[in-house]
Amino acid sequence: MGSPVPPDEKPGQGIASAGLPPAHEEGALLAEATPVTSAESASPPESGAPPGSAFSAESVSSAESVSSGGPIAPAEPAPPGSPPLPPGGTPPPGPRPHRSRRRKVLIWTASITAGVVAIAAVGVFLLYRHLNGNIQQRDVSGLLGSQPVDLHPQAENILVVGSDSRFGLSARYGRNLTTDQSDTMMIVHVAADRQWAEVMAIPRDSWVSIPACEMGNSQMSSAQTFKINEAFAIGNLDGNNTALGVACSIKTVEQDTGIYIDHFVVVNFTGLESMVSALGGVQECNTQAINDPLSGLKLAAGHHLLTPAQALAYVRARYTLGDGSDLERIARQQAFMSSLIQRVKSKLLNPLAIYRFLDAATKSLTIDTKLGGVTGLYDLASSLRNLPSSKVAFFTLPTYPRSEVVPSDTANVLWTQPEDNAIFQSFRNDVPASRSLFAASASPSASPSASAAAPSATPGASAPGPGGSTSPTTSAGAQQTVQPTTAPSLAIPSVRTANQNICTG
Repeated sequence: MGSPVPPDEKPGQGIASAGLPPAHEEGALLAEATPVTSAESASPPESGAPPGSAFSAESVSSAESVSSGGPIAPAEPAPPGSPPLPPGGTPPPGPRPHRSRRRKVLIWTASITAGVVAIAAVGVFLLYRHLNGNIQQRDVSGLLGSQPVDLHPQAENILVVGSDSRFGLSARYGRNLTTDQSDTMMIVHVAADRQWAEVMAIPRDSWVSIPACEMGNSQMSSAQTFKINEAFAIGNLDGNNTALGVACSIKTVEQDTGIYIDHFVVVNFTGLESMVSALGGVQECNTQAINDPLSGLKLAAGHHLLTPAQALAYVRARYTLGDGSDLERIARQQAFMSSLIQRVKSKLLNPLAIYRFLDAATKSLTIDTKLGGVTGLYDLASSLRNLPSSKVAFFTLPTYPRSEVVPSDTANVLWTQPEDNAIFQSFRNDVPASRSLFAASASPSASPSASAAAPSATPGASAPGPGGSTSPTTSAGAQQTVQPTTAPSLAIPSVRTANQNICTG
């Protein structure tokens, strides 16, 4: 039986019939929406359904369930703004999952790379600031007065002074010293083309003329004749004033040699131990056994890896080694410097050792402001990175005992002339002074007669002054013939290259 119809509703107009179309209309709609199989179209209506009545919601659901083989979930509403579905109701395929994963990997890789680069940049900046802060920089340009003419601005003449301050050292390295001393003085000449370099050591006992210099008490010293290391001490008479000491040393060197000094580097005596420690020792070779009771240094003949304390004693020892002269000590210091350079090169792939070495080295340096701090030192080193050690010469300025002139003076030396004037002019003219080292650099077209005549133009009263200019009557062709042969014209005793030590010559 059917359900009773409420009294206020008429048959065919109730709730069930209000929202559903008649059976024939519903069938038409279903036919348009979904295909109907032949079995379904031939099946009779359910028994008990009144003729002409509409299908209920349950019957529609049952029919869809039978046709699809299971219940059909209601479709989710499309998000706002999405494109309309194509005919048939199937949404377009989405992006492939592997493309999304690749994009994420690229984003993460780029982020990590950017982070690493940022951290590295910060690290380099902090390292630069730390090392640059270690270096003491002084401007001495206002203390030098008149200077020689710089004939080759692209070449570099660097005065290196070893400051013999004893602060922080035990008494065995010196007692009752009231000023900084200078036991080491060298001029490093770097060629303009960066193809060779020479390091000329000036004996500290060289008897020279020292000009008037400003002292620590703001007074000017008197011009005097004394050994050359006194110039550095004059500026330190009233306290440890490195700027005044090195300024007086530069004035003395420029006045007595005519060589324009571009820069200076003062190496503190106390920094050597730290540098050797950072490198894990420095190789050394001595042909004879060493037994120095003053410093406690004891070494058998042969090769050694010096500890920091041994290295310091080795470069300082004098009176009990060899003939006890400063000249022999200079030779040992030059050999030690060569070994130090080779040791640094061998540690280039050890960033920790190089950092410790640079940290120790920069703490012991005082340089001029024109050199430019760490950046200037790095640029100078970079310009020499392809320079082989066989093209770096170490030699000592030739001297003879002053006792030959003043018999009572057995401690000091005089510069040998005219050889030394020729060496000074070679520095001024940016040509090598070492025949045994750079003979191969001579022009093959140079004649022997021109080579032999070259030294005679430099010494004596007729030699050009600090400017080193040639005579205006010299023809251009003669200049082209003589200039290439100046390089191998001088025979300097005790010259050695940076790849040699005492045992190898």
